[in-house]
Amino acid sequence: MAQSLLKKYLTPELEARLRGLKTANGVTLEDVIRSGQENPDSSIGVYVGDAEAYSLFAPLLDSIINEYHQYSSDGQHRRDFNPSNLRANDFGPAGEKIISTRIRVGRNVQGFAFPPAITAERRLELEKRIIEALMSLQGDLAGQYYPLSGMDEATRQSLVEDHFLFKQGDRFLEAAGVNRDWPEGRGIFHSADKRFLVWINEEDSLRIISMQKGGDLLSVFDRLSRAVRALEEKLPFAYNDRTGYLSSCPTNLGTALRASFHIALPELSKRPYFKEVCTSLGLQARGVHGEHSESEGGVYDISNRRRLGVTEVEGVQTLCDGTEELLKLELALEG
Repeated sequence: MAQSLLKKYLTPELEARLRGLKTANGVTLEDVIRSGQENPDSSIGVYVGDAEAYSLFAPLLDSIINEYHQYSSDGQHRRDFNPSNLRANDFGPAGEKIISTRIRVGRNVQGFAFPPAITAERRLELEKRIIEALMSLQGDLAGQYYPLSGMDEATRQSLVEDHFLFKQGDRFLEAAGVNRDWPEGRGIFHSADKRFLVWINEEDSLRIISMQKGGDLLSVFDRLSRAVRALEEKLPFAYNDRTGYLSSCPTNLGTALRASFHIALPELSKRPYFKEVCTSLGLQARGVHGEHSESEGGVYDISNRRRLGVTEVEGVQTLCDGTEELLKLELALEG
């Protein structure tokens, strides 16, 4: 089992130096490292309870961030969410292998603790503020909010069938404190056409998602860009110039964006070098149900690997260009 980054960087000397420090929201070193201590198989081992913790516990967190993201200590994050700067590839007939497209970003709201540390009272206050912002959206972004607490069975079943419903987090999130007071203060918003979706108070304050069938990446990116801009006018998001948008998990900083295709690669995925090829293209291959899941029928979830130190456009462009290469390899193998 690989050593966690927490174990690698939290020396006894550093632990003694950071113990006793506390953010204005009460986040301590013990809170930050609890998940990794209770789950020694965690590859990272830390969750962050608020924006201040990123600076207060920087001697630990910066080392983890720099190694995970291959980032420099003097790095400056860059932003570009402009769809007109995306070169959307025409995949031709091979594009039929792309089953669906999904892009999501994580966001936390400035002035509130993040899910691992927020109180029950403040979570309800945050939920109210987010709902107000969501209900102001117009056009294809307009929709309805469905709170998890007290949800009727018909609504629950509908959300399950659409694969929209989120559940209590796994043991890593449980140890981090994300699941406290479940399901109060959590919910799902989606547009009438179900192409725009927001999870509220899951691992982050918001998971903002744009998706649709097929491989029209530009449409999906454009919808997400419009939604994020509209919401940021109402809800200032936690951000700093070095590490970009701040998330509960340091793996999801910078753009906090994951762009993905569900794509059928039945021949290429049989080859032992498949995941190495994906890595060389800046991509990550997961099973059809996300991280730690398996493929079904040669269908994989392919996404951009980098989040920090690249712009939103660059992250999505990596998926676009890398997928073009994967499709060429697949067609060559098919013969």
